[in-house]
Amino acid sequence: MAAFVRMMERWNVSALGVVAILAAFSLAGMTVVRLKRPVLAALLPGDAPEWLQWTVYVLVIVPLYQVCLLAWGTALGQFRFFWAKLKHTSRFLLGWLVAK
Repeated sequence: MAAFVRMMERWNVSALGVVAILAAFSLAGMTVVRLKRPVLAALLPGDAPEWLQWTVYVLVIVPLYQVCLLAWGTALGQFRFFWAKLKHTSRFLLGWLVAK
């Protein structure tokens, strides 16, 4: 229970907000797992080398996860939280390309 309270304080949301945020993370992860195979199959031939599969995975699926996270977060009423999280992640991943 202490971890739940810490999340409420750290994220500055209610108990229902914490539940919605955790649900959005779970739903986004499950969505990406379900989309991974068809997306990669559409982009790559079946006999593509493993290094190419991993490269495409990182370049396509990781941003797709961020979009799914924002979509689920919005659907669950936590757009502001996930928009801030997306901006932070983008700055971290893209560094100098994203203006501060």
